[in-house]
Amino acid sequence: MSRKRTLPRAGFVIAALLATTPAPAADYYAGKTIDLVVGNYPGGGYDIYARALGRHLGRNIPGQPTIVVKNMPGAGSAKAGHHIQTIAPKDGLTIGAVTPGAIIGPLLDEKPEAIFDPLRVTYLGTANAGSRICATYGASKIRTFADTLSQKTRLGGVSPGDAVHDYAYLIKRTTHAQIDVIAGYKGTLDLALAMERGEVDGACGWDWSSAKAQKPEWIRERKLNILAQLGPSQSTELTQMGAPQIWAYMRDDAARQVHAMVVSQQAFTRPYFIATGTPPELVATLRTAFDATMRDPQYIADAEKMRIDISPLPGATVQDMIGKLYATPKAVVEQARAAIRP
Repeated sequence: MSRKRTLPRAGFVIAALLATTPAPAADYYAGKTIDLVVGNYPGGGYDIYARALGRHLGRNIPGQPTIVVKNMPGAGSAKAGHHIQTIAPKDGLTIGAVTPGAIIGPLLDEKPEAIFDPLRVTYLGTANAGSRICATYGASKIRTFADTLSQKTRLGGVSPGDAVHDYAYLIKRTTHAQIDVIAGYKGTLDLALAMERGEVDGACGWDWSSAKAQKPEWIRERKLNILAQLGPSQSTELTQMGAPQIWAYMRDDAARQVHAMVVSQQAFTRPYFIATGTPPELVATLRTAFDATMRDPQYIADAEKMRIDISPLPGATVQDMIGKLYATPKAVVEQARAAIRP
């Protein structure tokens, strides 16, 4: 009698477990669409990278879902981050792509009501850990960084939280450069047009890979004056082109410490993430697919054709780096906050 009672119950438990076990990733993603939400305007560097990723990521996900890129600019890219963190379903069907400024921004922003918390999303990885540049258009009278020390230099910006905006102020406050920041442009493509029209001399914080992808003819025809390279480490390519590292122009050791904290974000220049709370098996599937895409010969060939650099890091590494960034001592954070804001 005892065995007859327990067998149905055991069968019920097994059936219940099977019912709650997630379907294989191939079954889950087959026929579905993943939205890749980019926190910048079309044609900008982050849009270029995201569309390149979108052309190849689906092929490396079991079930080969369709990837659709959607632009959601606003709040220095944080609007897209807020969408992923708060609004998008936690079903592995929405991926975010924002600037590193949107990630470091809440740490440095004086306003406590930041709409995006970078610690509350799950990172799939970064496609690029690159250098940035200070540069002017060929017709500008500012041709070297030394020129900025003795002449007024107009640098274009977007809005707080965007790299070219924050870096312009960072350079202004940590060196003796005579910089005026002209804000309100819609990304680096719009800013490049302003440089060409003579509205501004140039930009600081322009991602080098983006510059090569957006304006290859400027580099080929020597219409871009690269004043300095910005980043935690030296770029061999930029050094061979004669671009000095910005560290040589820092005011003092305190300025170097502040600058080092801000540029640490360049280790995750092209971050991609999903909502925290997404089922672990989907997180694992998307992280594996992201890593596979970064090694995909078709993706690499596409990137070379578009002149964009691929120097990826996996999601767990990016997650750890951002956690450590947010553990920076308060005094250093306060100095950095003062350096990058108007």
